[in-house]
Amino acid sequence: QVQVVESGGGLVQAGGSLRLSCAASGRTSRGYVMGWFRQAPGKEREFVTVIHWNGVTTRYADSVKGRFTISRDNAKNTVYLQMNSLKPEDTAVYYCAATPRTTMSIWGSGYDYWGQGTQVTVSS
Repeated sequence: QVQVVESGGGLVQAGGSLRLSCAASGRTSRGYVMGWFRQAPGKEREFVTVIHWNGVTTRYADSVKGRFTISRDNAKNTVYLQMNSLKPEDTAVYYCAATPRTTMSIWGSGYDYWGQGTQVTVSS
């Protein structure tokens, strides 16, 4: 079993930055693909970004490309999401997800372990 815990959410003004962290614990002896999703009130959960266990291969949603950066520290079993130039439409609960599968899915069904989420609110 793998536990995933997000942290770093909060309230920020438009144009500001936040960094989210996602720590994985448990059976993490093998590499995991780690992804970030978000869900705004009244909307469906959507893909944000994903990173391969190699720490190099990444994918981003068009809506965050150029503003968000995903990275990972495998020694700490932690993934980071640096969010710059935040917009009010980025307001959502952000979820971290993990899977031992190698496919870097943009769909939630492609992940096996989920965190509880962390709230990000961007004021205009």
